[in-house]
Amino acid sequence: MSLIPDITELLARARADLRMGVPVVLRDEDGDCTLALAAETLTAERLADMRQLGDPVIAITGRRAETLKARAYDGDLARVSLPAGADLRWVQAVADPSDDLNTPMKGPLTTLRQGKAGLHRLAINLTKSARLLPAAVLVSLPEGRDFAAAHALTTIDHASAAPHLSERSPLHVVSAARLPMEVSEAGRLHVFRPEDGGEEHYAVEIGRPDRDKPVLARLHSACFTGDLMGSLKCDCGPQLRGALAQMGAEGAGVLLYLNQEGRGIGLANKMRAYFLQDQGFDTVEANHRLGFEDDERDFRLGSDILKSLGFKSVRLLTNNPAKIAMMERTGIAVTERVPLKVGETAHNRGYLATKAAKSGHML
Repeated sequence: MSLIPDITELLARARADLRMGVPVVLRDEDGDCTLALAAETLTAERLADMRQLGDPVIAITGRRAETLKARAYDGDLARVSLPAGADLRWVQAVADPSDDLNTPMKGPLTTLRQGKAGLHRLAINLTKSARLLPAAVLVSLPEGRDFAAAHALTTIDHASAAPHLSERSPLHVVSAARLPMEVSEAGRLHVFRPEDGGEEHYAVEIGRPDRDKPVLARLHSACFTGDLMGSLKCDCGPQLRGALAQMGAEGAGVLLYLNQEGRGIGLANKMRAYFLQDQGFDTVEANHRLGFEDDERDFRLGSDILKSLGFKSVRLLTNNPAKIAMMERTGIAVTERVPLKVGETAHNRGYLATKAAKSGHML
């Protein structure tokens, strides 16, 4: 019998640690170890502790480095040396673009060209998966295993962790029950939970769709502001209600509600993007300044859920060609694209134009 956590459980623990501002120890294939903290939750006290251990660096994504005019010698990321006098405010200014327009000159920034970047990449991926800003402060540890044990810190092996962070976690249905709704009294809600302890995803089934025929389906990413608060900055709420209404009118359908808020960056980072949009950046530019890609979502989750429910083909309610391509790649046939053009307002007209111009949405 062994009660030792496996890598999936250790990664869940590491995400929780980083969100709380607790450091984790990362170890590579050569046994070299690094202490890592999320830049967002770093404190002045822990930054001082890291300086006692060595010379810290802040790892940022290539997108953020481009904004800061820093050389990303590692391609998808840059390892920025902390100047001798750099304090917590300096670290947070490099990680968070909220004051970029007020203080555009952060540097000159010195980025590392020599040495390995694998653990820095792992740290950034961990902060992303924890829905934090994609930036981490790291310092090398001469005796990593002993240091982790002495300070009761979670240790993550790069070789074991990397595949888990690049692959989606298997989903399992945990409950399902009848759910009468305004659009249809014949509703049923299925709740799916990933093995990695991440956010749950939902399938709303309208009527009794025939598993042998294409089902009217929509992949809908959670949008707290649009779906619940009636935000006029996006078209998510009207799309959600429009899709359900069409399924109710036809008497059958499946709406997949995926908890990938803000194109997969989380609600806090989405609000940061909104703040940047108020400064004049479009939705894609805002994501890049934060250090994220245009879209961090994984639509394959929807395909997994459909297969679990027994569906093989769909009539997909979408304006996004990426969703259609994903379905086809993962074995779900798209027999028809059903347009869903609703919810344009004076507040979101520019947002919709950006989706069409930069993300290829068919609007």
